[in-house]
Amino acid sequence: MQKQLIKIQAEDNVAIALIDLVQGDRIHFEGEDLIILSNTKAKHKIAFVDLEKEDQIFMYGVLVGKAMFPIKKGDVLTTENIKHQSDFVHARTKTVTWNIPDISKWKERTFMGYHRPDGQVGTQNVWLFFPLVFCENRNIEVLKEVFEKELSMGKERKQRQLLRNLINGNDADYNDGKQEADHQTFDNIDVKFITHQGGCGGIRQDSQTLAKLLAGYVKNPNVAGATVLSLGCQNLQINILKDALNAIDSNLDKPVLIYDQQQMGTVDEMLNTIIKDSFAGIKAANTIQRKPASISKLKMGLECGGSDGFSGISANPALGYASDILAAVGGSPILSEFPELCGVEQELVNRCTNDEDAIRFMKLMKAYEASAEAAGSGFDMNPSPGNIKDGLITDAMKSAGAAKKGGTSPIEAILDYGEYVTKPGLNLLCTPGNDVESTTGMVGSGANIVVFTTGLGTPTGNPIAPVLKVSSNTILAERMPDIIDIDTGAVIRGEKTIREMGEEILEYVIQVASGNIEAKADQLGQDDFIPWKRGVSL
Repeated sequence: MQKQLIKIQAEDNVAIALIDLVQGDRIHFEGEDLIILSNTKAKHKIAFVDLEKEDQIFMYGVLVGKAMFPIKKGDVLTTENIKHQSDFVHARTKTVTWNIPDISKWKERTFMGYHRPDGQVGTQNVWLFFPLVFCENRNIEVLKEVFEKELSMGKERKQRQLLRNLINGNDADYNDGKQEADHQTFDNIDVKFITHQGGCGGIRQDSQTLAKLLAGYVKNPNVAGATVLSLGCQNLQINILKDALNAIDSNLDKPVLIYDQQQMGTVDEMLNTIIKDSFAGIKAANTIQRKPASISKLKMGLECGGSDGFSGISANPALGYASDILAAVGGSPILSEFPELCGVEQELVNRCTNDEDAIRFMKLMKAYEASAEAAGSGFDMNPSPGNIKDGLITDAMKSAGAAKKGGTSPIEAILDYGEYVTKPGLNLLCTPGNDVESTTGMVGSGANIVVFTTGLGTPTGNPIAPVLKVSSNTILAERMPDIIDIDTGAVIRGEKTIREMGEEILEYVIQVASGNIEAKADQLGQDDFIPWKRGVSL
């Protein structure tokens, strides 16, 4: 029989419903009988003790809220009866001892990747087109249409086939089930295209931040070369991008083709030149072949989005175990989404390997929250309606579960947005909690693969890095099989341990990194790219 409740830490005073519970249900749990006082949906929280007004609420062993008025043992917690509250001590309080996972079967593991001159190894081989300013978005779109059509990089959409059949008066779907085969000109290179709304207007700092992000995409080991379009008069000048590239790698050894429209005459003349030059670069990049590389070359972004009340007890800790293994073998997991670390700052501060990083983390967190409050918001407003509906009713409650993606390993570096990962071990990167902005930032900091946990489902992908979706529950995996790569619902049912599920995730990551499995987001052509403008985004 499946368990009905779970309490994560001994000191917690709330329990999580694993199935829908009905008012009046009597549950024998942790040596005592508990009567359910209200109908409670799975994933929601139940008071395990009587709570008085202002009493603190603990979950995952940390403070996640306070009672707004008395709550009886067995009653459900809601946005009406509890409020966000969190603890934050301003210095390291203890040295954390890490129980390193058994890596005997992982330390010699390899994946088949694309080796770059700087020693990095890519999981994909991409030629990337992007603009320095939104004025060039149309030209990027024209180039995308030309290259995808002529190189057959884009997959024929079933919906396009359906519309074609309807126009021709054919009622059969998708050519009676037949689809013309793609004939890709190059079999070892992908051509991808980025557009954005930045590069001019706003404040100059926005353009400088964007330059650092784009330089990170060029530096990313998944990129073989890049074609860059500039208008000429924008804030993000070509020299600013070159400075950012030089700062990130003064010996960058990959082709970067840059074109300034205001110096090139007509649009046709410019596009013709770009096509000829870029084709030559793409043809050369196609000769790069996959070769074995240690999994220590993996820089794995840890992301969550559309989280639910199960995320923190299945998908996130399982990914955290995979992260710990990767850190132990010398790889670089990357934990971001600073608004979703609210309430667990003390644990993270204590895990920093030096005082300088601990101080920098605290400063970044305080500055970020202050900017949110100055705009009339705050970290407490981070949970989305979907989060709340599925049991994550305070930011600290959401954060305590989200932080589990980072496992338990020491934190080796604290990075601000746009800074590049250079140290092995767990890196903390300052990004918003917003799914795409955060994923965009991690890839710009060097992530060559991203693992994305979700309880509600999201199609998010990235132009140059595979984004694997891990569902917290099997219902989601069965409802959205075209989006979910890995299902951790077996943890909720008690059929697999966190360790078993974590090892399964890492094995899947290795297969995707080797090109043996295509991420569902890539199958869907989901290439999302949203830079953070350093304004308020949660």
